[in-house]
Amino acid sequence: MRMNIARVYPNCIEMPIPMALSEKFGFFRFFFAALLLLLSACASLPDIGTLGQNHSGRRKPAVIGQHGVLSPQRSAEILQRLQRQQDGKTDLLNLHFEFMQAIDPKPLWAGNAVRLLVDGSATYRAMLDAIRAARNHVNLETYIFDEEGFGERLGKLLMEKQSQGVQVNLMYDSVGSLSTRPEFFQQLRETGINVCEFNPVNPLRGRFFSLNHRDHRKILVVDGRLGYTGGINISSVYSGSSSIRTKRSGVPHPWRDTQIEVRGPAVKEFQRLFFESWRRQECATLSQKNYFPVLHRQGDTVLRILGSSPNDDINPIYVELLSAIMHAERSIHLTAAYFVPDQQTVEALKDAARRGVDVQLVLAGVSDVWIALQAGRSYYDELLDAGIRIYERKGALLHSKTAVIDGVWSTVGSSNIDFRSFLHNDEVNAVVLGKDFSMQIEQLFAADVAASVSIDSATWGKRGIGARLRESLARMWAYFL
Repeated sequence: MRMNIARVYPNCIEMPIPMALSEKFGFFRFFFAALLLLLSACASLPDIGTLGQNHSGRRKPAVIGQHGVLSPQRSAEILQRLQRQQDGKTDLLNLHFEFMQAIDPKPLWAGNAVRLLVDGSATYRAMLDAIRAARNHVNLETYIFDEEGFGERLGKLLMEKQSQGVQVNLMYDSVGSLSTRPEFFQQLRETGINVCEFNPVNPLRGRFFSLNHRDHRKILVVDGRLGYTGGINISSVYSGSSSIRTKRSGVPHPWRDTQIEVRGPAVKEFQRLFFESWRRQECATLSQKNYFPVLHRQGDTVLRILGSSPNDDINPIYVELLSAIMHAERSIHLTAAYFVPDQQTVEALKDAARRGVDVQLVLAGVSDVWIALQAGRSYYDELLDAGIRIYERKGALLHSKTAVIDGVWSTVGSSNIDFRSFLHNDEVNAVVLGKDFSMQIEQLFAADVAASVSIDSATWGKRGIGARLRESLARMWAYFL
């Protein structure tokens, strides 16, 4: 039996309620309906089929280089180069570009150099080196800023750079950083660092109050020339490599995560997203610095930088991923820390598998959010039945959010495959086009598969009623996970 919240509020999703609970406790219907309305106003994801009706084809994305929008001839040359990398085995990029241009025409950024960073230790080394070399400004936006361990070390470095005349601007999420002492942030402020708390839990500390709207982005921009994003927060859980066992935050596993470093014109988009968040929160006026320096070509990598917010009419990260899945012809390899997909994503994955695409998912085998783990597992049966291969990462807590499709389209970012990322959070993803970076993601994916346990359909189908009940109960809360 299903409780149709849409009868109460037309934009709500349907929320499954176990029949026994629904029949025995009728008030559950009203309780959950009221809770959804109170916390979220029942936002909903776009219908990709309806959006696709506007797809007219033949349109190509704008390409931006070091001097601005490139000429049609130069843009066409870059797009043709990307399309040649498909080796005739897939037409993904052609189909995807045309589809996305009709729905959400975000530009491509050419002339970049990128570096893949695996786990917290490598990422933190790169970030510290970049900040030490800063000469003008450091802009940092993060969901969690933990004052212990690396956070303490980073805080000292930021204060040191501020004293040297480098302007440091920091935005942290109020819920994500709830365990960090206010005195820590106050100490940063006293040195001249601009500190902004995103949607404060305490409404008296800010003009905005929205408990459900969180800033889950991870952005670091140094001197307007170097940008980072991915899944890695400022937290002590990342102190070691995922190949080394540690015991932190109550989870006896190291954390496995991924970040990307970008040099070149695309860094402007990271900077724009940071200032967009800063302005929306009406944070303190920033000191005048050279936030948008002239950026020269650093390499041949083409990127699309996507920021999303609950305020968007269409979530660009969601639509970009769904389009790539829908147009895949060869392979879809997803690594998802929190996998609680909407039914549209489930159907797109199943459809891809049924048309012969190699669909593989590396998902968490252990999680710091128990209910999300159980909710994700509730989808396994139908995915396995469609021929999708599922692996659960062992020996590490998976926090990575990456995808590689047809060996030419890949993404690294903060967005999970769940309702929270697509409806309730501010997120950011870097989409990298071309086979070179995609090959690196494929190699990383293969390493995660090797460190995982394959979920066998026959064995999974024999799991007990207790496991099924936990999954069903957890899935009731999918909309908020």
